[in-house]
Amino acid sequence: MSNIIIYSKQVCPYCVQAKNLLKRKGVTKFLEIDITQGNNKEEMIKKSGGRMTVPQIFINDQHIGGFDDLYALDKAGKLDEIL
Repeated sequence: MSNIIIYSKQVCPYCVQAKNLLKRKGVTKFLEIDITQGNNKEEMIKKSGGRMTVPQIFINDQHIGGFDDLYALDKAGKLDEIL
């Protein structure tokens, strides 16, 4: 099972799309971190190399990027390999 972390916020349609895509891939567990709480936003920016938009997705400590990046991996047939 992959270790998946998603930095998100409550009102974010791309966050919802990313979680739905992962669920369609059979991923039932992931850690979702709300960037509006504490210093989570600063942590996300640091871990993602300066990216400030949500979601920011990490699979097994590998930075995937946002929803568009996750979708592109899936479309290219590479997401299953990572999961």
